[in-house]
This record gives sequence, structure tokens and C-alpha cells, in this order.
Amino acid sequence: MPELIFAGPDGRLEGRYHAQPKPDAPIAIILHPHPQYGGTMNNRVVYNLHYAFHKIGFTVMRFNFRGVGRSQGEFDQGIGELSDAAAALDYLQAMNPNSKHCWVAGFSFGAWIGMQLLMRRPEITGFISVAPQANLYDFSFLAPCPASGLIINGAADRVAPPKDTEGLVAKLREQKGITISHEVIEGADHFFRDDEAHMKPMIDNVQGYVRRRLTEGTR
Repeated sequence: MPELIFAGPDGRLEGRYHAQPKPDAPIAIILHPHPQYGGTMNNRVVYNLHYAFHKIGFTVMRFNFRGVGRSQGEFDQGIGELSDAAAALDYLQAMNPNSKHCWVAGFSFGAWIGMQLLMRRPEITGFISVAPQANLYDFSFLAPCPASGLIINGAADRVAPPKDTEGLVAKLREQKGITISHEVIEGADHFFRDDEAHMKPMIDNVQGYVRRRLTEGTR
């Protein structure tokens, strides 16, 4: 997979880019967990999401937020990281001007950033939020949430307790014009540590959902 360095708002950013041969392939950006707790673009969940999207026909990009790996800058409490995500999406779109579908997927802290990016970029047609920390971050900015998507979490998640995720899902489902799907992986913790019992079912759910949405062609 090609490594790439692209211009971010606070210096260069490091990424991985996996293209499809079709010029009009859908595009997806994958966002990693909290930089101050070891989150990088090579996190297992992020890596698996990247390949999950690529296997179903997406041109995919993941990258390191500022201050992580070879990305320049310093952690900025989510504000700068949102700018980084916007710059990454700009880059991905510039490389794929004929793409008709644009998705964002994020894990944990990356899910929070991804949902904020969703609010700012009307061209995003779908989202995947894996283990969003609704107990820690305020998601009230999703008013209204502009696109349908999937929220997925583990039943044994202690970092982002399921009751808080359920509350977020219930609140978003009150909104009209979008459909929020929700899947819970039984026995899974925040990191979906068991490949067969937790990671595979999570990825299978994501791929099934995205495939279905692409055939429906709905927002």
C-alpha cells in the first residue's frame, strides 16, 4: 500500500492510500483513536476498517493525526485533528474527482472527529462510528445529523459504556430523514481484541451495511 505525505494545516501529514482501478470508485477516509493513548493509523481496528472498505470496492485512505508517527504538529484537543481530517478528505477528493460516494469511518476518538467532519462536509454520504465515546465527548452538534450511518460497539466495552452509546443512538433516531443503524458485538471490549469472536463479526457487519447502502443509493 503506497505511503504518502500530504500537506496538512499544521505541517505535513503521513498516510496510507489504497486506490481502486475504477476512476469513479467510492472513497472512504478512516480516522484513528486518541493520539495521547497510543492511537495511530496502524491501530488494529483502523487497519481492519481500511481493508474492509477496500475489499468492497472503495479507494481508501487512513492517516496519522498531527504529532503521531511522521505527521508534524502537536495534539490539539480535537480542534486541529478535525482540520487534519478535512485536509485528508480534500486530498482524497482531489485524487478521485469522479467518485460519486464519499464515506467516513472512525474508531473511538476517531469516531467523534468523523461525526464532526460529517457535519461540515455535505458530500459525505455515509458514516461508520465504531465504539464512539458518548460518555466522554459531546455529540450534541449532530443536530440534525446530515447522513445515515452505522454505529457499532462491543457489549463489554468499559471505555465507551454501551448505555451511553445506546443513548446516542436513541437521540439520533429521533431525527427525521436519516436512518441510524446500530449493531452490538456480544462479548467485545473497546478494542475488539479477539479476532474471530469480536473483530471479524464487527468487520462483517460494517461490510454488510456499506454494501447494502451502496445498492440502495440513499443518504
